[in-house]
Amino acid sequence: MSRSGKTPPLEWADGTYEFGLNWGELAALQDACDAGPFVVLARLASSQWRIEDVSTTIRLGLIGGGIEPTKALKLVKTYVESRPQDLVLNASFARGILETAIVGAPDEPPGEPQAAPEKASD
Repeated sequence: MSRSGKTPPLEWADGTYEFGLNWGELAALQDACDAGPFVVLARLASSQWRIEDVSTTIRLGLIGGGIEPTKALKLVKTYVESRPQDLVLNASFARGILETAIVGAPDEPPGEPQAAPEKASD
């Protein structure tokens, strides 16, 4: 069973969105932030983040969640870059997006699903 790495629908900015980071988005995040995904996650978790860590994670998360790239960019410009007073809140949001993508959602059990027990033969 594979997991999607997507968040459940979340209230953010002007609506409800799913966020996800697939391989391509993680590679783009790595290039944009000049750091691997776990390094970016560590920065977000330790409040050592850079503003690109926040805006890029949210933008790419929107794209991975199914939003068109131009709409994702517009949303980030409107609700992240134009609102520095909300930067800490958006940093927390970015952390959740990235954490879900590379570690898994909190409601996803770790490991492989358990097989049904075999029936004893008579």
